[in-house]
Formats: sequence, C-alpha cells, structure tokens
Amino acid sequence: MIGRRLFTTLVCVVVLFGLSSCRTTDGPTAPDVSAEQPSLLLGNNGGLLGTDTNIGTGIDTGLLGCTPLPYARTEQTVGPAGGSILVGPHRLVIPPGALAAPVLITAEVPLDSVNSVRLLPHGLTFAPGKPARLTLSYANCSLLGQLLPKRVAYTTDLLQVLQWLLSVDEPQARRVSTNLEHFSRYAIAW
Repeated sequence: MIGRRLFTTLVCVVVLFGLSSCRTTDGPTAPDVSAEQPSLLLGNNGGLLGTDTNIGTGIDTGLLGCTPLPYARTEQTVGPAGGSILVGPHRLVIPPGALAAPVLITAEVPLDSVNSVRLLPHGLTFAPGKPARLTLSYANCSLLGQLLPKRVAYTTDLLQVLQWLLSVDEPQARRVSTNLEHFSRYAIAW
C-alpha cells in the first residue's frame, strides 16, 4: 500500500516537472505569458495541486485547494456537560468539563476554495487537559488531497498560516482531526 502511494506520488511529481519543462519563452512564436490562463495543475478552482498561488492560498501556503462548500453557520450553547456541533461536513466535539459555564458557540464554514472553519467566540479556551476535537472533511478537495498527508492549520481570517497543528489524517474517510486549545479559524493543509 505504501509502495503504491509512493509510486503514485512520484509519477505526479515527474509529470509536473515534465509539464513545466515544456514551456519556453524563447523565439517569436512563444505565447504571451502575461496573458496566460490558469492551468489544470495550478488552477484557481482546486486543480491537481490546489488553489491559485496568486490569491494567497494553495501551493504557496500548503493549504489544500477544494471545490467551495456552501456557506454554513451553526449556533449552539454548550456547557460543562460538553457537546457536539456539526457545521457543513465538519464536526466539533467539546468534552465534558472543558467549559466551566454555558457558552454560545458559533461555527461557520466560509465560502472559499479552502476548507476551513471559523469558531467563535474568538479566543475561547478550554480547561487544561480538556481540548476540543475538530474534524474537517476534505471529500470535496483536489487530487492532491488523496496523495499527501493532511493536517490542520491555525490561520488568520485571510488564511495566512500561523501554526501547524498535530493532526490525524484518515484518508479512507477523507477527513483530518486535531485537538484545539482555543477558538479561531482553522483550515486543511498538506
């Protein structure tokens, strides 16, 4: 199984390098690169390697390019007994004892070419040793989502990566999970 994945990854890398070496700007018949359209490999709609690097996501940041999910928002009060919140295809589980008092929690899936969740109230923290568990789906993501291990990234609202979180990738289920110490915005990366 690992040998097959390694072989598939190597084939993709060889194809990518082969395609990039075919381009030339020498001679009078070379295409005008200033008018070049996004390629299938680097397309801004979640091509093979993710989103367009010109918009601050995708290959240049390591965030996984995906077909945009519909906007979703869930509000739920969670208290000392804990609870589970579903927002779009993603799940947040807050364990018993993580919160000292009831809190109105908002989970939002922005309309974007990167799978991410914004959790509010921003900065909400949990009791020591009682982290929340966030599971993000990448079932709607590019081919690269099937080839490389995924992880969750703590990001700004503009999807700039602030920290890579220790994550568990479940490729068969096409989801990745991590423990959260506080609320903010989180996205799937590779």
